[in-house]
Amino acid sequence: MAEKAVGKVTHFFDKISVAVVELSAPLKVGDKIKFKRGEEEFEQTIGSMQIEHEPVKAAKKGQAIGMKTKGIVHEGTEVLKVTD
Repeated sequence: MAEKAVGKVTHFFDKISVAVVELSAPLKVGDKIKFKRGEEEFEQTIGSMQIEHEPVKAAKKGQAIGMKTKGIVHEGTEVLKVTD
């Protein structure tokens, strides 16, 4: 399993469990990602993501996306893409 940093969480809406991620690399729906901050980490597959409240299938470096998370994340949490 290889991991590559693809962004950082800049905001988290806890009531709806949505993280805003500033991307440093491209990401698409279906990618497997890991949220990592210190000892806290969990993996999930991206089911959907949005840019400016519009659903998108893929996003490029430099864009900020919103995505549902299955756990609580905090500002500054690293987002890593997991590949086999």
